Amino acid sequence: MSKSKIPKDVDEYIAAAPEATRAKLTQLRKIIKTTAPQAEEIISYHMPYYKDHGHLVGLAAYKDHVSPFGAFPNQLEPELKPYKTGKGSVQFPLDKPLPKTLIEKIVKAHVQMNETKASVR
Repeated sequence: MSKSKIPKDVDEYIAAAPEATRAKLTQLRKIIKTTAPQAEEIISYHMPYYKDHGHLVGLAAYKDHVSPFGAFPNQLEPELKPYKTGKGSVQFPLDKPLPKTLIEKIVKAHVQMNETKASVR
């Protein structure tokens, strides 16, 4: 995806992504939408983001991997060990299956955190 062209929606983002990443983005999107069906799908920071009482998770395509973005709960650190991580991101290589259960846990944790914050307000 060119940094100068902001996609109008997630379909356009996926269509403009490198061919090798499109299937993984589609799978990642499906996991997120199934896990948090109430979440609003938007484009933010030039990439797909999902919101429900605040940001849940974003996703991005790269040459060799796809990455969900967002703070990851500490209790998931052992499950994230096999993957390259950065501040608020994890890289899922294109040549390996997506860890569906881990992605579901990440999304559910964000839903819970956001709902807790919303109920305190």
